[in-house]
Amino acid sequence: MTGLKNHIAPKKSVKVSCKQAFDADMHAANLTNWQQEYDQISRGGFHGSIVELPFSDLQVFKEVTSQALQQKCMVWPDSVWLGIPLNDQSDSRINGLSVRSDNIMCRPGGCEFDLTTPQDYELYGMVVKLPALMRMAEIHDVELKWSELNDYGRLVLPEKTLEEVRFLLNRLLGSCSTQGLSARISHDLVMMALLEVLKVERPAPAQTQSYHHRKQVVDLARAFIQENPDTPLTVTDLCQVTNVSRRSLQYAFESILDISPIQYLRMSRLNGVRRALMEAEAGQNIADLAAQWGFWHMSQFAKDYRLLFGERPSTALSHNLT
Repeated sequence: MTGLKNHIAPKKSVKVSCKQAFDADMHAANLTNWQQEYDQISRGGFHGSIVELPFSDLQVFKEVTSQALQQKCMVWPDSVWLGIPLNDQSDSRINGLSVRSDNIMCRPGGCEFDLTTPQDYELYGMVVKLPALMRMAEIHDVELKWSELNDYGRLVLPEKTLEEVRFLLNRLLGSCSTQGLSARISHDLVMMALLEVLKVERPAPAQTQSYHHRKQVVDLARAFIQENPDTPLTVTDLCQVTNVSRRSLQYAFESILDISPIQYLRMSRLNGVRRALMEAEAGQNIADLAAQWGFWHMSQFAKDYRLLFGERPSTALSHNLT
């Protein structure tokens, strides 16, 4: 009994943190220990919130974003991430694969993945360190299917299990205040929910040659765009780099990212300028920063920027320098 008492941690309450942001990339940085870059792709002012419950070996959070986003994400190594939409938001995609109403998302740590999320998106996330998950699985005699967790972006769950997990996470993350449950009990509840999910999941693979080819085309095009930020690229350039026709390029982008190549070019460049404005040093001006991202017609740039972000470029610059 003495050993058990020494093992049990003091009854500390769980402190839930709540962070707000009015810029997509600043919002991405609010999630603890993630490496992320968010591009806004729908028009209007952005608002995002993250309610987070952190433990030493486990992270639980609720993320809310007002605008459609293209996200590049990576969580810390030696871990597993599960992403659970709050309801049926089938417009979302992970690595170009649609997330259906009975799906959750799953990716290993230290591995970059892409998310495409619609406007007014809400997501529960759980990240657990592998040694802690393996220890709990051994205690409760749960056999984990590691190949499925590593190989597939989507897992299929029974509706009842999804409802129960969402209910638990809603109770734990329902407000930005100190919760009544002890940290130890909250940690155990989440770990048991994780095991329940991984015990009943089934993979939702996309082992089609067409998907892998389309994903490869998009990845090549995006890498080329990122490597040439100050070059005014065209769809013809992307077709030549990826060695496909204009029609094939269009289909690849629309099926993987739900956006055309032309739209993606414009949106990625505008988001690049916004990040540069938010990080600008004294003496840097809007025209020079815009030119670094291939914008030479300043009046058209200012119009496109305001349409996408709901504010003038000077607003972002002034907020940064004040």
